[in-house]
Amino acid sequence: MPAASQHRLNIVRAAARLFRQQGYARTGLNDILAVSKAPKGSLYHYFPNGKEQLGEEALRYAAQQATDTLTGLRAEHATAPALLMAFANLLAEWLAASAYQDGCPMATTILETVPRASGLTSAAQAGFAAWSDIFEQALLADGAKPDDARRLARLSIATLEGSLIQARVEQSSTSIIESAEEVAGLMRARSKHP
Repeated sequence: MPAASQHRLNIVRAAARLFRQQGYARTGLNDILAVSKAPKGSLYHYFPNGKEQLGEEALRYAAQQATDTLTGLRAEHATAPALLMAFANLLAEWLAASAYQDGCPMATTILETVPRASGLTSAAQAGFAAWSDIFEQALLADGAKPDDARRLARLSIATLEGSLIQARVEQSSTSIIESAEEVAGLMRARSKHP
């Protein structure tokens, strides 16, 4: 990858990490530059509209990372409940490994910016839709009715998001696993192949 493209990617990665860990408002452009090790001029070159444009790119990047993870897990797990539990376990391990400093790759930024920042709102909507679609397709493959599949997919995302916040507050991943187990039970009850 050319150095210029690498600088852009490093800036986006640094922004995604810092926004996730300390919030959008508390993260300054100088913080992002320091972590990314990119020249100051590259930030303004790639993101001429400033922090909000960078925030949108960081959300899209973070959402795509989670989408890629879910897609990979979907290939390894035959049912929606198995997919949900695999992802919940991965999130629990990741959160514990960060000493409960990290959270959802999008939630911290979203809570501070959406809906007033339209670009960030669109990026968040696209991310949640992609995650939900993976669960919905898995549920349909399990034989769930379309409306049940849609609702359970959305519940899965809401449950994971809420449990990540709760786990961070409690400094324990128990809420992630327990809440995912409950939703997995609902998935089994509403599919033809429990």
